[in-house]
Amino acid sequence: MKKLIFLTLLFASTAFGQIQPEPAGVIQTLPESWPPHWIIVQDGAFFHMNSGKFIVVDADSDDPATRFKGMFNGTFIPQFFQAESRPEMYVTETFYSRGTRGVRTDVLTIWDKQTLSPVAEVVLPPKRASQMPMNYHIQLVDDEKLALVYNFTPATSVSVIDIVNRTFLGEVPTPGCSLVFPMAGRAFASICTDGSMLSVQLDEDGQQASTARTDVFFDANNDPLMEKAAMVDGVAYFPTFLGRMVPVDMRGESLEVGDTWSLLGAGDDGWRPGGLAVTGTDGAGRIYVLMHPDGYEGSHKDPGAEVWVFDPATRQRVDRIALQLPAISIGLTRDDNPLLVATNINLEVDVYDVASGEFQRTLSDIGAETPFLLHGAN
Repeated sequence: MKKLIFLTLLFASTAFGQIQPEPAGVIQTLPESWPPHWIIVQDGAFFHMNSGKFIVVDADSDDPATRFKGMFNGTFIPQFFQAESRPEMYVTETFYSRGTRGVRTDVLTIWDKQTLSPVAEVVLPPKRASQMPMNYHIQLVDDEKLALVYNFTPATSVSVIDIVNRTFLGEVPTPGCSLVFPMAGRAFASICTDGSMLSVQLDEDGQQASTARTDVFFDANNDPLMEKAAMVDGVAYFPTFLGRMVPVDMRGESLEVGDTWSLLGAGDDGWRPGGLAVTGTDGAGRIYVLMHPDGYEGSHKDPGAEVWVFDPATRQRVDRIALQLPAISIGLTRDDNPLLVATNINLEVDVYDVASGEFQRTLSDIGAETPFLLHGAN
């Protein structure tokens, strides 16, 4: 018996002795231009907000071991934007000198797409909006020369950053108006509580040059505008709580509010848009809206059972995609054969083929706890 145990241990130690340790200190980089079906999963770290993260995932992959491509961090409910003209990504963050208390410092961190490493930061006034992740807290304008960051203290304003020279230029007050929607040139728009929108033109120094305001065009009490606009060729399409679509043309020096149209057709009574990230667009300019049946007062945050696809030129629904599980957020890849990605109610990421509407896979075990937003890679 002792001899058998000895031989077993001998062979076991020999087998384990053949395992080679992994080399340490190996640094890999990602391509400057990512494959079209890679996505960025924005984990808001809802249960420990000081340690948010952004996870790069291949949405085409069925292999959990290889679909994960990398990760970078963002602190205290970070907000995110990615450039199209250069391989950079931008994250607004908040730090405290004693971790969870002390002196507050807000920064705009610039991340490199190849190394997923921070390459620069710009210190901001300590007043950026600390809210749930949204797509219009930070934007680039003026051919991506200026970055704009939404502030809320609760007074509202916008910080202006020269992103090329990495310098803070100034702050523009936007009383009663929130978020940052990009306009043509050195300009932006904000949505206002009275049912209007504000537009701001900036001068060469990034300071406020002029402002204008639209007439009231939506009822903030009875059918509020969702701030989750879908942007197509410089036109922002805003769904309302009750299922209308309101286009606002942002391509000129002033805002032009277009004619409202309905998302609902025959037999669609009771359907409404809802969720966290409700809209998306693809490279062909189609608009995707997360919809749920049996809507009621307050259901604008309910998860959606279907994604409806619209052609904004004809104002017609061209497709509807039934989801395997209800979802709270959607995103699209930016290629000619796009994938629809959706954060389901289990806080996992489901992948659908847009052309067929068929479910492809669930991207589980990618290290995300609360994947609130999903971004197709530029």
